[in-house]
Amino acid sequence: MLEDTNKEFKNIKGSKIAQYQQLILGNQSLYQLFKFEFIILLTSKIPGALGLLLRSKLFPRMMGSCGRNVIFGTDITIRHPGKIHIGDNVIIDDNCLLDAKGVDNKGISIGDNVFIGRNTILSCKNGDIELKKGVNIGFNCDIFSANKVVLGEYAILAAYTYLVGGDGYNTAITGKPIQKMPIFDDSNHLTIGDGSWLGAHVTVLNGIEIGKGAVVAAGAVVTKSIDENAIAGGVPAKEIGQRQPENKTE
Repeated sequence: MLEDTNKEFKNIKGSKIAQYQQLILGNQSLYQLFKFEFIILLTSKIPGALGLLLRSKLFPRMMGSCGRNVIFGTDITIRHPGKIHIGDNVIIDDNCLLDAKGVDNKGISIGDNVFIGRNTILSCKNGDIELKKGVNIGFNCDIFSANKVVLGEYAILAAYTYLVGGDGYNTAITGKPIQKMPIFDDSNHLTIGDGSWLGAHVTVLNGIEIGKGAVVAAGAVVTKSIDENAIAGGVPAKEIGQRQPENKTE
């Protein structure tokens, strides 16, 4: 799948405007181009309540779908907006990037009551990102998807968390620049379970499943899947404990 991520770059032909449309919008519609440019130019940098009001009214007109009571901060960057779907009561803080770019992917799906902290990047390279309801993403997080990344309901990502949804280049071969090497084709998904918590600066590699209710300590690098309700930490991360059910007294 990763080999497909550069198709839209290699196959772009025509004028500079056509190239811009393909990279930013994913289509050649002049109407969509004018609408996108007008909305971004008019509203993206306006601070305060006026900016929030204008973006809440106009940004949904660019999206594939957008629910009620969605707050868009300032300087949000949008790529392929037609493949971005947002639920109700969502907050997208300042300086975020929502990039749904791809040839044949579905894009970005954001459920109800999701919070995305400032400077966070959601970047598709022909992959999909799904944030289920109640997900809370801290500041400066980076979610990359070249296949599929799913965050379960009410999952928490603390600041500077990095999720890598896609394998990289084959480094076993020498003699060429790494970026010209074959890319592994791996259809494994990266899944963060319902109600789990990833601490600050956690990195999770492709194909990993973080179990429901698991806790991963700050700074961990997760190279193997984590069991449900486990507590894990370290580089590479290992399970160091197990969460216990709540004691109930009569």
